[in-house]
Amino acid sequence: MHTVATALERVLATVAPFPAESLPLAAVQGLALAENVDSRIDSPPFDKALMDGFAVRSADLPDGAGRLRVVEQITAGQVAALPVGPGEAIQIMTGAPLPVGADCVVKIEDTRLEGDEVVIAARPLQDGVNISRQGSAMRSGDRVLAAGVVLRPPQLAALAELGWPQVPVRRRPTLAVLATGDELVPVDQTPGPGQIRNSNETMLVAQAAQSGCASRTLGIARDVRAELGAKILDGLTADILVLSGGVSAGKLDLVPSELTAAGVEEVFHGVAMKPGKPLWFGVRQGDISRNACYVFGLPGNPVSSMVCFELFVRSAIRRLMGISPAEPQPVSAVFEGEYTFRGDRPTYHPARLTWTAGGPRVALVSWQGSSDLRATVDANAMACLPAIERTYRTGDVMDVLSWD
Repeated sequence: MHTVATALERVLATVAPFPAESLPLAAVQGLALAENVDSRIDSPPFDKALMDGFAVRSADLPDGAGRLRVVEQITAGQVAALPVGPGEAIQIMTGAPLPVGADCVVKIEDTRLEGDEVVIAARPLQDGVNISRQGSAMRSGDRVLAAGVVLRPPQLAALAELGWPQVPVRRRPTLAVLATGDELVPVDQTPGPGQIRNSNETMLVAQAAQSGCASRTLGIARDVRAELGAKILDGLTADILVLSGGVSAGKLDLVPSELTAAGVEEVFHGVAMKPGKPLWFGVRQGDISRNACYVFGLPGNPVSSMVCFELFVRSAIRRLMGISPAEPQPVSAVFEGEYTFRGDRPTYHPARLTWTAGGPRVALVSWQGSSDLRATVDANAMACLPAIERTYRTGDVMDVLSWD
């Protein structure tokens, strides 16, 4: 049986990132950059005014006060026709290029106009005041964005400034969700004796969306080989197929054998963790006519499915999209409360993570095990508890994985 670390290694070694493709800038939000981006320009491209005021020579105002002749006015998008000579000023608006001869800008609040002259209040001035110098933000050739970064509004704005109408990225994966089990009924039906509603489908689709993945649902597969096999074949047309239920060792746990019959190669089955021990992972290799499909058989208990998705499926999605790092990144949080842990496997306990001025803090929520979906309603993270008997007390530090 694999440890969580070795199982993650197997997943990431098996999953191959999508090839890069070029998409319009307007279509790449949330995708990962497929190659490094170096600046093609200086930014700003010229010395420019940081505020409205007057471009002057600091040497003309040794005490910060004086009277200068205004020879021109320019706004953003204009270039001064005249240089600033001794005893002269040019009225300038925010963003306009600094005129030749000027070395600072006096803000408008410290001035008043009297005819064709500007009277400047006595405030210290020096070279460079209220100016943004050419290349102060970035210079041509500077590395601006690294491959693997997720493109969010600031990165998109930088690409626009740099002149990238088409961006090299890796596409979003498609993910199919198949819930299995005779006990399941659709959400809009009232369960009969021994039945439960299919909550895992809703949960997994939401997790897929939160991971930046497009998904579709395959409904419920009963514990009948023909029905299960047909739905598996349908699901294998996606980049990732996620099944919940049917992966343990029970008489009706048919998922592993039906996956094998459908041409899916098992990579591993079973991880030393709680919840989620029966996790199954495999791959149906691609060829010239079809993409590879990565298959996760998740345990049917809802918290097990949730935890396995966060640890393994999300990592596979990030790997396909070229997001770096792909694996989960825990934060160290200060524990609040008291809890004695005696588990024989690493446990991912639903928890509440809060961010304070003093750093992240975490409290465990009351949890009755892998079927206790109610506990996750009060949680936004999971605390990672090593398989060591220990009593945690307020002030101790533990690793936490956020669900946000």
